[in-house]
Amino acid sequence: MAISESTIQEIKNRIDIVDVISDFVSLKKVGSNYRALSPFTNEKTPSFYVSPSKEIFKCFSSGKGGDAITFVMEVEGINYIEALKYLAAKYGIEVQEEEQTDEQIQAQNERDSLFIVLNFANEYFKKQLFDSDEGRSIGLSYFKERGFNEQTLKTFELGYSLDVWDGLLKEAKKKGHSEELLEKAGLILKQESKIYDRFRGRVMFPIQNVAGKVIAFGARTLRSDKKQPKYINSPETEVYHKSKILYGIHQARQAIRNEDLCYLVEGYTDVISMHQAGVQNVVASSGTSLTKEQVQLISRYTKNITVLYDGDSAGIKASFRGIDMILEHDLNVRAVVFPNGEDPDSFSRSMTSDAFREYLETNARDFITFKTDILTDGGKQTDPVKKVQVIREIIESISLIPDGIKRSVYISACADLLDVEEQVLLSELNKLLIKKQRKDRAQPEPPEPADLPLTEAKQPKPNLQSLAYPVERECLRLVVNYGNEPFDEEMTIAEFILGETQTINFENKSIEETLNLAAQVVDEGKKIEPDIFIGPENPTMSQLVIDLLEMKYFVSEGWEKKHRISTMHESEDLPSAAYTAILRLKRKKLESLILQNEETLKKSKSVEEQEELMTMHKHLKMMLKEIDDELGIVISS
Repeated sequence: MAISESTIQEIKNRIDIVDVISDFVSLKKVGSNYRALSPFTNEKTPSFYVSPSKEIFKCFSSGKGGDAITFVMEVEGINYIEALKYLAAKYGIEVQEEEQTDEQIQAQNERDSLFIVLNFANEYFKKQLFDSDEGRSIGLSYFKERGFNEQTLKTFELGYSLDVWDGLLKEAKKKGHSEELLEKAGLILKQESKIYDRFRGRVMFPIQNVAGKVIAFGARTLRSDKKQPKYINSPETEVYHKSKILYGIHQARQAIRNEDLCYLVEGYTDVISMHQAGVQNVVASSGTSLTKEQVQLISRYTKNITVLYDGDSAGIKASFRGIDMILEHDLNVRAVVFPNGEDPDSFSRSMTSDAFREYLETNARDFITFKTDILTDGGKQTDPVKKVQVIREIIESISLIPDGIKRSVYISACADLLDVEEQVLLSELNKLLIKKQRKDRAQPEPPEPADLPLTEAKQPKPNLQSLAYPVERECLRLVVNYGNEPFDEEMTIAEFILGETQTINFENKSIEETLNLAAQVVDEGKKIEPDIFIGPENPTMSQLVIDLLEMKYFVSEGWEKKHRISTMHESEDLPSAAYTAILRLKRKKLESLILQNEETLKKSKSVEEQEELMTMHKHLKMMLKEIDDELGIVISS
């Protein structure tokens, strides 16, 4: 089913971009715009801007930008239709749907098809858990033994896969799902002439993305057969990348925001048990080593992570890299270790919800105290050589922290804890930081585009095609920002620029396409508005226009009054800015023509043709000089 155009328009009309984005980040009003820390990256200085007048956002640290719909898609990891439904629910709009044609159904992409078949499998596994004799006697009994109540089973959509070779396969084919799609989704296996279910005789843990869509499964065997792996998981697919997802994130995201804290555990049952115990701000790395993508996912909702460990010190030491990764992304990290033989699952079930919460709060330690305790075996290890190793490891972790103030505080804490002079630790820290800086400098940086002047003849000839981009871009920038402003008594800035560029072939086709759309709008007698160009329907044009819109830099309203300084902005003389932009564009086109003419002249063997080309060369040079005179450019001979 597709959402009707009337519903889409109603949603767009009701959207307040500040209201939408405020559900996810804390916005601060700055002038006519709003500013916040980016929800997409880890940053100390706010680079995320929202313009209510233009109804767009722009994140300068990640490069993302768009309207409110685009924001919801990006922050929640959902598609266009899902974002519309989210916004419809927010504003209480009834979604009117239209029947899709056969052609539209056939045109569904692979991702959508995978979501459909994975959802079917999830419903099938849930049905087997509650409705089949095998599911109730084995699967449901197991979950009840773990202490999971019915509400918890429904919240995490737990299920059961029958202990038969092709139970899911047969049911899926009845519903019209192809073997090819089932295989792509990781639900069946093909070996020679055999086709069978991947998951058999196991309790099922659906893995959901942030939006709640099932993207994969984890499956636990209940047999004691040691030849069988305890857990098997879906393979990576078009919709499932295990390094980019956290188990329980859909159920936990709001609680993480509310608590401003995320508990990080290892397994599925840890998440479920803690959630049932009233601690809902918890996610799991699902048995994989913590990845930077997972850390970034958590950072959308909070800057504070508490890692929960069982009493296995060997396992804890192996996970130190995860703590370092959290520090590297400028998040605050603490750790809680449970008594020997306990894990978050068993420990949360052994006490009341209040007692469990209290334990977590009172036993959370900063990473220095925690790491020191583990590496020195609770202070029992007194060997000087080992102590030096411990100090170096902790200093290395501190060096990963981007924030200088945080580093300084942790150095002081480390000095007190390990009884070492702070200056000595600072010296070691500085050595590591210098080494890191040198390594970073050694990395080659991509060249930045620049509007460079023509070089002397002895220098390699410039690529004039690339040099045309900045001036083409400048013309578009003036159109999208000031297109409705007057150029003179007869025309607007947009009308002037679009008229002057009508016969010019733009080398950048995205710019050309955007200007053509602007020309169409002007021809229809409409105003140039950002929402004409911005939206998920055309991401390339959207991103181009957003990058050009004036949002980040503006003069403080109190600047002139406070300092009695008059500031000049291009908006105060737009006709001049537009006229100059057109002259520079034409200059670049002339340079390109001159270069082409010179190349043709070199290859020409006809005297007549050479004379014509020389005449053309003189004419082009004369036109170039006229423009240079108007621009005030002096070319030294």
